[in-house]
Amino acid sequence: MSKQLVKSTAVVVTMTLISRVFGFMRDMVTAYYFGAGALFDAFAMAFKIPNFMRRLFAEGSFSQAFVPVLAEHQKKNTEEETKQFINAVAGSLSVALLIVTVIGIVFAPLLVSLFAPGFLATDHRYELTVTMLRITFPYLFLISLTALSGAILNTYHRFWVAAFTPVFLNIVMIMAAMFLSPQFKTPIIGLAWGVFIAGIIQLLFQIPFLKQLRLLPKPRIAFHDPGVKRVLTLMVPALFGVSVGQINLMVDTFFVSFLTVGSVSWLYYSDRLMEFPLGVFGVAISTVILPNLSRHHASESPGLFAFTLDWALRAILLMGIPATLALTILSGPILSTLFQHGHFHAHSVRMAQQSLIAFALGITPFMLVKILAAGFYAKQDMKTPVRVGVIAMFANIIFNVGLIWPLKHAGIALATTLAAIVNSGLLFYLLRKSQFYAPRAGWMLFLLRLAITNTVIAIALYYGAADLNTWTTQTIEWRIQHLAVLLIGAVVAYFPLLWLTGMRIEDLLIPKIVDPMLAK
Repeated sequence: MSKQLVKSTAVVVTMTLISRVFGFMRDMVTAYYFGAGALFDAFAMAFKIPNFMRRLFAEGSFSQAFVPVLAEHQKKNTEEETKQFINAVAGSLSVALLIVTVIGIVFAPLLVSLFAPGFLATDHRYELTVTMLRITFPYLFLISLTALSGAILNTYHRFWVAAFTPVFLNIVMIMAAMFLSPQFKTPIIGLAWGVFIAGIIQLLFQIPFLKQLRLLPKPRIAFHDPGVKRVLTLMVPALFGVSVGQINLMVDTFFVSFLTVGSVSWLYYSDRLMEFPLGVFGVAISTVILPNLSRHHASESPGLFAFTLDWALRAILLMGIPATLALTILSGPILSTLFQHGHFHAHSVRMAQQSLIAFALGITPFMLVKILAAGFYAKQDMKTPVRVGVIAMFANIIFNVGLIWPLKHAGIALATTLAAIVNSGLLFYLLRKSQFYAPRAGWMLFLLRLAITNTVIAIALYYGAADLNTWTTQTIEWRIQHLAVLLIGAVVAYFPLLWLTGMRIEDLLIPKIVDPMLAK
C-alpha cells in the first residue's frame, strides 16, 4: 500500500508539474502582452470570480463530499449501483450548475460590485470586468463537470488524467493571447474567450478515459436519490472547510480593489507563483490520500488511516519548507526572470515581490490545511472544518483591516498567510484531540534533520542571489542562467543533504502494520 501511495503521488506530482510549467509560460506571455495595469486588473477579476466558485464548489465542497461517498459505494455496492449513483450526481449537478451559470451571466454587474467594489470608481475597469465576466462565467459550468469526471477517475486510481487536464487551459490561453486577442478592439477580451474555449476542451479530454472505465455518466436528474442527498448534505458544511482559503483570497480581492491600479495584478502574479508548490505538492498529496483515507474509514482500519495521514504530513513538510525558503529568498529574481518583459516593468517586479514574500510564508500552512481537512472529510465529518474555517475567515478579515493600510497589497497577502496558520493549527489540534490521528515515532528526529538541511540551503541561496537591482537591469539570458543555477543547485543538493543528516527513504514510507489489531 505504501509503494502504491508513493507511486500515485509521484504520478500526480509529475502531471501537475507539467501543468504548472505551462502555467508559467502562460503567465509570461500574458505579462509580456498586457503587463500589470488596469486592463489586466479587469481580466484577473473576471477570471477570479468563476475560478473562485470552481474551487469553492467543484474542487472544494463537491469533491470533498463526493469522493468519500463514491469510495463507499465502490466498496459496498455493485458496479451497476455505483453507475446509477454517478448518473444521478451528474444529472443533478448539471442542472444546478446551469442555473448558477445563467444567474451569474445575468447578474454579472452585481457580482463585480460585490467582489470588487473599488472598481466602481473607475468606469472603464468596472465595465470591462462585467463584459469579460459574462464571457468567462460559463467556465464554471464546464470546469465543474470536469472536476466531477476527475473525481471519478481519481477514485479509480486514474490520477494522471485530472492532474494533466489543466495543461489545456494554459495552452489555449497562450494561443488566445498571441493570436485571438489582436482580433479585438480591446485585446484583453480575447483572453476571456480563451478561458471559455479551454473549459470545453478540458471537459472533452476526460470523456475517453471515463468510457474506458465504462463510467461515462448518463445524466439523470435525481435530487431525491439517497446518494445525491448524502453528497448534498456533506457539501453544505464542506463549503468552509478546505475551501476557506479561496474565501480568504476573495476577501483579499475585495480589499485590494480599493488600492492603486496594478495592485490586483501584483497579487495575481505573486499568487500564481505561490500556487506552484501548493498545486504540485499540496493538492497532489491531498488528491491521492482522500480516496485512500475514505477506503480505510469504510474498511474500519484506523491504523492505516493514521499512518496515511502521518505520511502525508511528513511529505508536506519535506516539500513545503524548502519551497517557502526558495520563494522567499529568490522572490525578486524569480519574478524578474519570468515576467519582466514587454509591458511588465521593474517597478511591477518590486511590487509583486512584496506580496510574494508574504504569500510564501504561508505555503506550508496552506498545504497542511488540505491534508488535515481531508482527515475529517474522509470520516465524513464536515462540521469540524466548518467551525475552523469560519474562525479563520474572520481572522483573515481582522488581519486585512489591520495590515492593508501600512503594507498595502503586501498586507493583504500577509493576512491570508496568517489566516492559513490559524486554520491549520486549529485543524491539527482538533484532529489530535478527536484521536483520528496519532503521530508515529521519530518526529523530533525528522524535524531536526529538516531544520539542518533547510538552514544550509537557505544560507546558500541567500549568499548566491545578487541584489534585486542587478536582476532587473541584467539581460534575460543572464537572469535565466543564474536562476537556473540557484534553483537546480538547491534541488540537487537537498536530498543528499537530507541523507547526510541520516534520513533514509524508508523514513518516508508508510511502515507495514504487523499488529493485526491496528489494521482493523
